[in-house]
Amino acid sequence: MENELKLASGAMVALGVATAALVVLPYVEVRDVPAAPQLKPYTSAELRGREVYVANGCVYCHTQQPRDRSMGPDQQRGWGRPSVPADYVYDRPHLLGSMRTGPDLLNIGARQPSKDWHLGHLYQPRAYVADSIMPSYPYLFVVKDAKEAEQEGETPITLPPGYRPMIGQVVVPTPQALDLVKYLQSLNRTYPVLPPAPKP
Repeated sequence: MENELKLASGAMVALGVATAALVVLPYVEVRDVPAAPQLKPYTSAELRGREVYVANGCVYCHTQQPRDRSMGPDQQRGWGRPSVPADYVYDRPHLLGSMRTGPDLLNIGARQPSKDWHLGHLYQPRAYVADSIMPSYPYLFVVKDAKEAEQEGETPITLPPGYRPMIGQVVVPTPQALDLVKYLQSLNRTYPVLPPAPKP
């Protein structure tokens, strides 16, 4: 009985120390970080797109946290400056991610601002990046008769040759696809970051 009590006590102390070091202290350090003046809150369309991003598991393959030069070649890859806590003020929940199966997306809105590119890439990634292993998301699009889409005032996406549907048909994005692209375009943290003010 005495050994079990020591084991349980040791486990509780270890859990308490780990919780303090990994949860409480970081929270205390960044809880009052203000947003950068250039960082704007997400619009309602961008928030809906963020939900589509989460629902489709994008966070499983993409991070949103470029690292410092000392930790990796993220800047040489063109992913932007290292992220800082102020970059995530409006993110609930945070979508930092831990896998780099695909590129980091914190600044994809700056690297790839084209709406057409994003829509086409979501419909068929290999049409834009030949060796991509990203899955396609055809359920975010509808293949329609071209005349019907025109009558309904819908704008089809432009696809490279070889990826277009049959003659007389077009690919039209759903509202979810359009919202997801708005969210991706909002990921632009290229503004300069000032060093934190010294504490008194």
